Parts: sequence; C-alpha cells; structure tokens
Amino acid sequence: MTDEPCPCGTGRALSQCCGPLLTTERLAETAEELMRSRYTAHVFGNAEHLWRTWDGRTRPAVVNPGEARWTGLEITEVVDGGPDDLTGTVVFTARHEGGELAERSEFTRRGGRWFYTEGR
Repeated sequence: MTDEPCPCGTGRALSQCCGPLLTTERLAETAEELMRSRYTAHVFGNAEHLWRTWDGRTRPAVVNPGEARWTGLEITEVVDGGPDDLTGTVVFTARHEGGELAERSEFTRRGGRWFYTEGR
C-alpha cells in the first residue's frame, strides 16, 4: 500500500486512512469512517469490501461497484455514528466524471462493527 493521498478526501495517506479498512487490517470506528472507506472501495472497484460492509438484511445478492470514475467526495452532514452509537447517518455528495451522486446513508452498528444499511 502506497502513501498516495486517500481518495476519500481526508488529506491523509491511503495507508493511514481507508487502506487498512479495505484490507481488513482494522474495522471502521465510526459510520463516517466506514462511509469514506466505501467510497474508496468504489474508486478502486473493491466489490468485496462493499459486500462485507453492507448490512446482510438489506444487501443485494451481488454487489457491483460499477464503471464510474470517481473524482471527489464531500461530506455535508454527520448525525451520530460515533464509537458508542448504534446508528448513524452520513450525508454526502460523491462526484464522478459526468455527474454526481448525493445520498443520505444510514448505518447500523452490530457486534461492534459498522454496516451500511441503506441510502436515500
């Protein structure tokens, strides 16, 4: 893993940010951290991370990161989702060549792990 900037926009190196989450070296501590790692997984086409971090109660049978070339992430609101919370919400805009995706993502924490539940 290189010290290139993490695509999620924190300004930290990939190896010190989302990289360890994508390689399962550690788990996300907050809903925002998981959301950022999921964005990074989309950037790299890492379907396994997307599948593993999606709540099994709402996850589709097949998770496909798609073909979009992602160019930036902006977090506009975070509600709860801290280390001691059971739920959290992250509102963001993810930009890609040709457009953007704005979403209000819901997360749940079960067994000490954060999962993406749904987006609106």
